Amino acid sequence: MNSPILITGGAQRIGLAIVEHLLTAGFTVILSYRTHHPAITELATKGAISLHADFTDNESVTNFIAEVRRHCSSLRAIIHNASSWDCEANREDLATLFDDMMRIHAKVPYLINHGLLDYLARCDEGADIIHITDYVVETGSPKHLAYAASKAALDNLTRSFAVKCAPHIKVNAIAPSLIIFNQHDSDEYKAKTLQKSLMGIEPGCEEVIRSIELLLNSRYITGRSIPVDGGRHLK
Repeated sequence: MNSPILITGGAQRIGLAIVEHLLTAGFTVILSYRTHHPAITELATKGAISLHADFTDNESVTNFIAEVRRHCSSLRAIIHNASSWDCEANREDLATLFDDMMRIHAKVPYLINHGLLDYLARCDEGADIIHITDYVVETGSPKHLAYAASKAALDNLTRSFAVKCAPHIKVNAIAPSLIIFNQHDSDEYKAKTLQKSLMGIEPGCEEVIRSIELLLNSRYITGRSIPVDGGRHLK
């Protein structure tokens, strides 16, 4: 087996699109999932290795790392896509919300990176770590304060790991804004959201996939964040 690409949160939405693209491109893919979606069974028929992980505590992360190590001897890349779009309006216990956001968006990638650095180092052609952050890293968010803070922490880890891991392992981030809507989003919400960017479109998962391809194919880009936001910063 060639050196696989590991992606967290790969069973739905953008993560699923990334997994399907990588499989079609000929990569071996190991993915984590928290909830069993129908796509898991289909991905298995295409050769994907799906590992259940809820990342609720340190032990679950340690067990996940050990499971990844049992399925391969090296890694081509780690893509940290697992995320939770939770907010203060939905949670009375703000302390737990903050801890949860920091855990899934910063602590889990931090621990997985450390736990699998030696496997990335074994990839002869060089390796990559890609953090999926968010446009709100630049601006903050009054409705998603803990979420924004945790994504900002992941953005900072990008630069720290880039210095630590160079030159064999490149470490970068991708910071999207609107990529795809949810099925339950109202027409009013969609119209309002589309007005926030210069491009004014729902671009689709292909935009994130192209950014991943750029980073995987580059020999030189590291410690950077690629904005995929349709010019939203200029509105």
